[in-house]
Amino acid sequence: MDSFFGFDKVSAHDEGQELLMTVYNPSELAVVESILNDAQIPYLKKDRGAGGSMKIIAGYSVFGTDIFVLSEHLEEAKAIFENAEFVDEDVSEESDD
Repeated sequence: MDSFFGFDKVSAHDEGQELLMTVYNPSELAVVESILNDAQIPYLKKDRGAGGSMKIIAGYSVFGTDIFVLSEHLEEAKAIFENAEFVDEDVSEESDD
């Protein structure tokens, strides 16, 4: 997207958290949250750019929502979603920026 507004960068996150994926619609977000809850994997979701404000105004955000898991749960979470083709294999390279 746009590097000036930060839409192409991973949301700020604490040490020990890793980016699992970025989703761009509420339906996909609901499915991912449900799967992580069922697997009892704790997660954090953060909107990119002005996404939080966009959700208040428009009801959804086109900027994407980053989903983070603790480092020790990353491989387990990736394995769950790779079978469903949710996770891009290059996602770990994005989180290193």
